[in-house]
Amino acid sequence: MQEQRVLIAGCGDIGTRLGLKLAAEGAQVFGLRRTINQLPDGIHGIAADMADPASLANLPECDYLFFTAAAKSREPGVYRQTYVDGLRNLLAALPSPPRHLFVTGSTGIYHQHEHDWVDEQSATDPTTDSGRCLLESEQLALHSGIPATIVRFSGIYGPGRDHLQRRVLEGIAAPAEPLHYSNRIHRDDCVGVLRHLLRLHQDGHALKPVYLASDDAPTPIHEVMEWIAEQLGVTITRREQVRRGGSKRCSNRRLRASGYRFQYPDYQSGYRALLQR
Repeated sequence: MQEQRVLIAGCGDIGTRLGLKLAAEGAQVFGLRRTINQLPDGIHGIAADMADPASLANLPECDYLFFTAAAKSREPGVYRQTYVDGLRNLLAALPSPPRHLFVTGSTGIYHQHEHDWVDEQSATDPTTDSGRCLLESEQLALHSGIPATIVRFSGIYGPGRDHLQRRVLEGIAAPAEPLHYSNRIHRDDCVGVLRHLLRLHQDGHALKPVYLASDDAPTPIHEVMEWIAEQLGVTITRREQVRRGGSKRCSNRRLRASGYRFQYPDYQSGYRALLQR
């Protein structure tokens, strides 16, 4: 990869792992977050709070900007401050526009709930304050005047994201009825998707404004939990609802057509790797 200047704003778990890969390929990577003492060598830390415009006074010029912020809670005010105000403040503080802006979003903006298939063309009418904030953030990016791409991640799992395993170890699984489809993407594939889209742009390919990033296999959540229980040798003793939102199935057809190949294309491959750890 040609040397590029990349700014990753909201440089948490996914942003840090992306930054390390890009730095190893020759990019100059800047990671913006409130505290930078945990950033590894190879990423130039910028200590700033995107909710505080004054802290963004000396941002570096960059070729590519990744906005990978993650709200600390689901409180509506926190969501707005993180995804809407934070992005708006960041864009206003840039010394010059980057070649491309990438924003990580969520499939939480979809309102469909009757096991519908959804893709990038599906209607979005979120029924929650958090979903409305995420949709507003998308629109802010797409109308910023900077070429932008939204990547809507489904439920992210991986190291440190072990909610389902912990529930299963307590003997809990979701009921089979009412049926509830779940959609997921491994943390490493989140990084892989962002890196893939950056490479496409660098190679001169036109990017779509939105990509839905989810693995190949939407699956009823009770099946996922029962499979994990079998792998762990755990007996399920209680049935409890464990998912928020409606039951839908996310299509990754556009992402697949762009050439991306998943490291973990289904829940078995992803959770098997986690459980072996």
